[in-house]
Amino acid sequence: MTRSTLFVLGGARSGKSRYAQSRAEAMPGDPVFIATAEAFDDEMRERIARHRADRDARWRTIEAPRKLPAAIDALTNANAVVLVDCLTLWVSNLLLADADIPAAGRELCNAIARFEGTLILVANEVGLGIVPDNALARQFRDAAGLLNQSVAAAAGEVVLLTAGLPLVLKPHG
Repeated sequence: MTRSTLFVLGGARSGKSRYAQSRAEAMPGDPVFIATAEAFDDEMRERIARHRADRDARWRTIEAPRKLPAAIDALTNANAVVLVDCLTLWVSNLLLADADIPAAGRELCNAIARFEGTLILVANEVGLGIVPDNALARQFRDAAGLLNQSVAAAAGEVVLLTAGLPLVLKPHG
């Protein structure tokens, strides 16, 4: 049985997605990309297109903007290589849908614990900036930060990316 969970954190444009993708591509098998982004505007459509162009023909993409734990459960397999990018957008989607984010976070951590194979999760580290000036932004920052703590506890390895450089926060093992 293969079981490995890597959690990759970093700020905007820190290199976290590239790092996570290279780790997935170094694994044997055909990788699956679970996308949480929704293209509500031209800028986001362009970002999604750039990310897709960065992945070669080996990759299969599954869209899971809100039902992420179910998507992870559906892919569990000892030979699976699954990359989720990104948990921060997933939290945004849940927040905008007025979902129970703590319950969704517990469901996600349960799915992580059940997963057989290699699971790589990407999220933004949102707690290093100033305190947001409005209630919705503070609610988002808090929800994302609490989810990151839960996922980091559930993951076997945690890496922080800054300026394209990985810093291992929790070594594999």
